[in-house]
Amino acid sequence: MSETHAQTVPFVRDTMLPPADPPIKEAGAVRWLRQNLFSGPLNTILTILGVLIVWFVASHFWDWFSHSVWNADSLADCRRIIAETWGEGARGACWAVIRERWNQYVFGFYPVELYWRPTMTFGLLFVALAPVLFSESAGIRRIVLVLTTVLTLWLMATLGAPAAWLVFAAVVLVGAILISERHVAWLLVFSVLYPLMGVWFLWGGSAWGPIMVLAGPVLGWIAWRLLGRVSALVATVAALVVPLVWWIVFAGDASRDAQGIVSLAIPAVDSDRFGGFLLSITIGVAGIVMSLPLGIVLALARRSDMFLVKTLAVIFIEFIRGVPLIALLFVASLLLNYFLPPGTTFDIILRVIIMVTLFSAAYMAEVIRGGLAALPKGQYEAADALGLDYWKAQRLIVLPQALKISIPGIVSTFIGMFKDTTLVTFVGLYDPLKSMSDAVRASTSWKGIYWEPYIFVGFIFFLICFGMSRYSMYLERRLARDHR
Repeated sequence: MSETHAQTVPFVRDTMLPPADPPIKEAGAVRWLRQNLFSGPLNTILTILGVLIVWFVASHFWDWFSHSVWNADSLADCRRIIAETWGEGARGACWAVIRERWNQYVFGFYPVELYWRPTMTFGLLFVALAPVLFSESAGIRRIVLVLTTVLTLWLMATLGAPAAWLVFAAVVLVGAILISERHVAWLLVFSVLYPLMGVWFLWGGSAWGPIMVLAGPVLGWIAWRLLGRVSALVATVAALVVPLVWWIVFAGDASRDAQGIVSLAIPAVDSDRFGGFLLSITIGVAGIVMSLPLGIVLALARRSDMFLVKTLAVIFIEFIRGVPLIALLFVASLLLNYFLPPGTTFDIILRVIIMVTLFSAAYMAEVIRGGLAALPKGQYEAADALGLDYWKAQRLIVLPQALKISIPGIVSTFIGMFKDTTLVTFVGLYDPLKSMSDAVRASTSWKGIYWEPYIFVGFIFFLICFGMSRYSMYLERRLARDHR
């Protein structure tokens, strides 16, 4: 034990030093600049080059943006206003084309008097997505649903929606807010029904068609319950076969007979009237919703121990990934009709959705397969140790972890697929980027306009894709339970 005591120590401070301000280089804006922009010679050079590039772009295009014209009836009128305001030889953007033709970029050639239908459909989409995307965050879900309700009802009233449909939309939207406050899982029923409702709202016609389509899974479930006591295999086969037989043989006649008894029809809109962002969002949302589960199935099939299942999955994935999307779209537009019975009509947008879904699902399968391969072998062994069968192990242990790992790749695939919807211009559909801009320029009033439509459409695409990217980052933070 030491013989040193406090009394023998030459000096012991009995007061605390007063707090001092940190060095100026280690706090505030200066610290941020040193860490992010001037942390080293290379970073300093890159920062200076970046500033010079921004200055070059701004100095060369600032006058074009600052001389913008929003109120004009034609391109010639825009140029006259620019010349009168800023002098001869001045240049400026003619955003009046967006102000005059915004409806075509948003709705394509959809009937003007029915603009409220796509607006209502898009608003109800957020109700269907709320229990899926925001099930864990009551605050965000509440904000999304309230904003959706206010904007949807206001836009529908502005676009001249009938009073009955305004009441219907108000009941659904307000009811969704109230239900989500009590039990958000109840909204999943609406999420399941929304695809059929959305098809009916957009294309119109008889409501008995979607109802008869919905009757197929109900009949399959009934067959599965009745035959489940006989054999599990027979019940499973019946659950798959009965809906197919119903859809192919009976659904069409049943819907026509029901329509003859009770008419549930709204004005029909042909697919060639779709265009702009209405077309891109319709194809994009349908492709995203269907490609994710199909990609999961393909990823599991490719990792299967069964030779035939694995071989078929590999052939499908490698073939789709080796063929350009444009080639598949041409198949959907031209060649698919040759394989159908004579007189069969197959909607062009539905054909495009199928091909886009298959194309995206092949890439999605590889992304998810990477997440499955990244899991330690011990996770699979733990599932076996718990006595779980294959599907329970995948549903409860393997897939939740694999999908969390794969979130960046999954969202990147979604973003790429949504941007690829502009390729439908090659099969005669009016995408917002190329075909719709060409249709606007076909008018003598706007002949010669060029950059403004592309900048506007690109900005809208950026907002949508940036929103998906930010949501994926939020989802990653919410699911980062291994660091808590």
